[in-house]
Amino acid sequence: MEKFISFINENIIPIYKNIDAISVVVYILLFLSIFVLLEMLAKNNASKISVWLSFYVVIISMLTLLTDFDQNIYILLLCSFVICVVVMFSTEIKRSVWNTKTSKRVSIETANSVKMASNNVNKCINEIIKALQNMSKNDVGAILVLSNTKIPGSILDSGVKIESDISSALIESIFFPKTPLHDGAIIIQNDKIQAAGCFLPLSQESDLPKELGTRHRAGIGVTEVLNVTAIIVSEETGIISIARGGKIVRYADSEMLRQTLKEYYWQDLLVKGK
Repeated sequence: MEKFISFINENIIPIYKNIDAISVVVYILLFLSIFVLLEMLAKNNASKISVWLSFYVVIISMLTLLTDFDQNIYILLLCSFVICVVVMFSTEIKRSVWNTKTSKRVSIETANSVKMASNNVNKCINEIIKALQNMSKNDVGAILVLSNTKIPGSILDSGVKIESDISSALIESIFFPKTPLHDGAIIIQNDKIQAAGCFLPLSQESDLPKELGTRHRAGIGVTEVLNVTAIIVSEETGIISIARGGKIVRYADSEMLRQTLKEYYWQDLLVKGK
């Protein structure tokens, strides 16, 4: 015990005596930045990477405390760490920031502006499922984006604004092969088809199965950067897939579609209605 106390007095305390107020502020800001970044990674299914990055920070910190490591180099290493994480996981960070900014507003807007009766909600759900199943049977490709948030103008302006009631006939006619809007996506906002023929950002994920083409990459890509759900119908196989948070689930049946649509329409209204 005496040796440990002596070691602290001789090696640790002198280091802290030489640290000025500016360095303390810099350290605090850096560690807060690192904490926020690691928390974002953990929320985006990158917990293993977060552990290794945390280990890196601890090792560098111990080297600084237990050796004559230059503080400026230490700060430089931590800054490079933050920059590397931001560059490597820009998509995950963007999605987390977007969701943080919009989650409260989305809940309020959904609860206050969408006062649809249950029969109207069920009508919308039934019409969407009917259209998806018909297109699946006929191998008609389609992308439907379910949005509870504000879609960027760049996406909406790439298509045609419709602001129409949801109907299976309209959805199927939009995606009918060789029609002007069939290659783009439909944006659904609550009980309206907001726009059609919209072009979406493609996923940059390199590990996607080879059988997933541009339509699936677009469906996944929009969920990587926005808090939305995308439903994709394959033109080649008729398989229906659901993309959320950058992840895709294939072979969605009617029950899965109905559950997804119920969650979309009622995730906030049901909570506030209890």
